[in-house]
Amino acid sequence: MGIFSRLGEIINANINAMLDKAEDPNKMVKLMINEMEDTLTEIKSSAAEVIAERIRVVRGLDSLREKEANWEAKAELAVSKGRDDLARDALEQKLMYRRQAKEVAQRLSGLEEMVRQYQSDIERLESQLQSAFARQRELEAKRKRLHHRQRADSYFNTRDAYARFEAFNRQMDRLEAENEVQGFAQNNSSLEQKFAELEQSGEVEEELAKLKKRKPIEKA
Repeated sequence: MGIFSRLGEIINANINAMLDKAEDPNKMVKLMINEMEDTLTEIKSSAAEVIAERIRVVRGLDSLREKEANWEAKAELAVSKGRDDLARDALEQKLMYRRQAKEVAQRLSGLEEMVRQYQSDIERLESQLQSAFARQRELEAKRKRLHHRQRADSYFNTRDAYARFEAFNRQMDRLEAENEVQGFAQNNSSLEQKFAELEQSGEVEEELAKLKKRKPIEKA
């Protein structure tokens, strides 16, 4: 089912108001444009048929008026020759073609009015179609701006993620450094312990030497 049910609805439609109320303006404007283009094609086709008919009617009217003039000339000739009887017959033919020409002229007037109406409808419909195209371009530009904004937001969000990742890496590096420093401290403590043991060993040897001096070693 189309958005518009009649040509008048398209011509008199407030496109902006309809799109502002639409849940999906992009989809709605595409439907509008498709229906307008289809309607415009149909109207132009109908207008072409009427114009073709008008051309045929004009040609027929010209023929009738030519015949009317010819019978008037014959009536004049008959009068000049004293043949009033033939003049009357000729005038009857003239009047017959005149009546026919009058009827055709009325028909032509109606066709011309139809052509003018078609021209007006086509102009107004084309104007609405151009408005729809303009709104479609606006919506497309808005869609692109939104897309670019989303990409930018995504980029900045990614940068935030990178920042958090870098902060985590820095924290891990700090922990690793602290562990390494702790290792230095442990190594240093171990080294001190070795020197302390070495010093203690020297004291033991010194005491042993003193003991040997006080009491000679018995030989077996």
